[in-house]
Amino acid sequence: MKLGKKNVIRKETLLGVGLILCLAIGLFVQKKGEWYPTQGKEAYLTGKVPSTASVVKNLDKDTLVLYDSENETSQRAWKQFEQILKDMRMGAKLVDVAKHESYSLSDYKKVVLLVTDLSRMEDQVQPLMDWTEKGGQTLFAVTMGKESNLDAIDHNLGVSYSNFEMDEVKEIYVDPDFMIGGGRNYKIEEPFESARKVSLESDVKVHAKTTDDSHTPLIWEKSYGKGKFVVDNLGIYERNVRGIYAASYSLLTEATVYPVINGSTYYIDDFPSPVPAGDGRFVKRDYDMSVSEFYTNVWWPDLLKLHEKYGIVHTGVVIENYEAQTDGKIVQQNDLDRFKYFGNSLLANGGELGYHGYNHQPLSPSSVNYGEKYASYKTWKDKAAMKAGLSELIRFVNQLFPKAQKSVYVPPSNILSKEGREVIVNDFPEIKAISSNYFPGDFTYSQEFEVSPDGMIEEPRTVSGAVWDDFSQMTVFSEMNMHYVNNHFLHPDDVLDVDRGAELGWAKMYKALDKEVSWVHNMSPSLRNLTGSELAGAVQRYGILKVSQKYTKDALKIDLENFHDHAYLMVRLNQNEVKKVKNGKVTHLTGDLYLLEATNKSVTITLK
Repeated sequence: MKLGKKNVIRKETLLGVGLILCLAIGLFVQKKGEWYPTQGKEAYLTGKVPSTASVVKNLDKDTLVLYDSENETSQRAWKQFEQILKDMRMGAKLVDVAKHESYSLSDYKKVVLLVTDLSRMEDQVQPLMDWTEKGGQTLFAVTMGKESNLDAIDHNLGVSYSNFEMDEVKEIYVDPDFMIGGGRNYKIEEPFESARKVSLESDVKVHAKTTDDSHTPLIWEKSYGKGKFVVDNLGIYERNVRGIYAASYSLLTEATVYPVINGSTYYIDDFPSPVPAGDGRFVKRDYDMSVSEFYTNVWWPDLLKLHEKYGIVHTGVVIENYEAQTDGKIVQQNDLDRFKYFGNSLLANGGELGYHGYNHQPLSPSSVNYGEKYASYKTWKDKAAMKAGLSELIRFVNQLFPKAQKSVYVPPSNILSKEGREVIVNDFPEIKAISSNYFPGDFTYSQEFEVSPDGMIEEPRTVSGAVWDDFSQMTVFSEMNMHYVNNHFLHPDDVLDVDRGAELGWAKMYKALDKEVSWVHNMSPSLRNLTGSELAGAVQRYGILKVSQKYTKDALKIDLENFHDHAYLMVRLNQNEVKKVKNGKVTHLTGDLYLLEATNKSVTITLK
């Protein structure tokens, strides 16, 4: 939903500190001189809240996963599928074909096959065919190599012709009825020959294919007797394509229900902060302004336009200074005007503040060696020094904005050591969530969307910057289908860093960002715009939800454990449509895919 112009505060050119302060008074809603925060969409749950791990541990295991511990591809695929199934709350039994572990297909409803060479399964291939024909549901989730065992069953999978050739997957087209964000092409960042070249029979339903002249099918389904085969031929097993595999898995059985977050959040790291250092020549080139003037008169008003156009709300995480003091000796920031101006404007426009750092030194102990990657960073003397820095940051932010919601911590450069995290958890109960990075990296505090055993809410950011590359666009598309979430962050000094697009100039960077935000908005109109703490509350509800479903031809009954005020779930109906809903409401997303908002722990969807 777009917000009216009256909800957005515009700035004119500022002539001095006095005028800045005068304008700041008009930037936020006042009542008797005080700002009153609005009620958040997702307040934190109180009382005893279970961890995600404890919920996942007790799932009923109706999916059998066959993998090969002696095959690298199979290992990489399982690494992703293990998390995919956990996040979808699908209990699974893992069987290693390399160890000849026994299993009974009759104990399961679904099979996920992560074996690239069917000869490794010895005499278990034909029983799998027979089980599927009688009503079983099987996902061939990895690209398989051509050999006699595969040749023998290719017809069952809907393959009419294949050879030993592999196809390089440079770009994929996803059917618009299959996934949110489908109907367009997505480029692969580092393509390689990952897909088997095949021709399919006419009764096969193709959901994704390459965009080159070969149109190699990448995802398809084939009915087989009373059962079904789904085949993934993509051959890429990374975090940023998890949503594709979740969508493929959801094609199994008559209906699939899994919890999602339903939230879109836009962080601004280092904001408010002192004026950042960097290469300001492109700002001077394009605007003939100082960096400080540019942020006030151009950059921040532009970001508020995104709030006006798309309803997004910004969460700024505060840096008190850019000094390198890490011994616990504190020097308080006395230059407050910039913090007050931007902070009050952010809050007046529905935004939120969070914690980033007393300075921009990540909370790492002296035992950490950053090497050349972060040569300018210093480590902290000890935990006491880390605590002193965080205590000062919290004091500083509370002094300036005493009534604002502040509960999310964003690690500087997404770096947070085990020791630093312990300080946060043990000494700062006001910090309810940590929002770092979804993807692993050197020193990176990489996260999954979950509630940790110590109660901390893990809220990873999935995409960053003003200009989204191919990897980022694939990630956004994937996560919309995996978790129904978008968690973005931007730095003010992106315009000062050539590696982040500064040479393009802010006008082009902003145009690119506007295009990407518009894409997310149009792709998922029902996606909620949330602040950082609201998204954390949504992750908390998502992270503890346990889902049970019972399908009949007339109704889909859904039972939810650890349900609180409401919950969001993705529902794929492979054979029916929605007639009506009891204790919830559904929004049609695309094709057979619906978003369910549950308002009770028991929901019934009447089918037609």
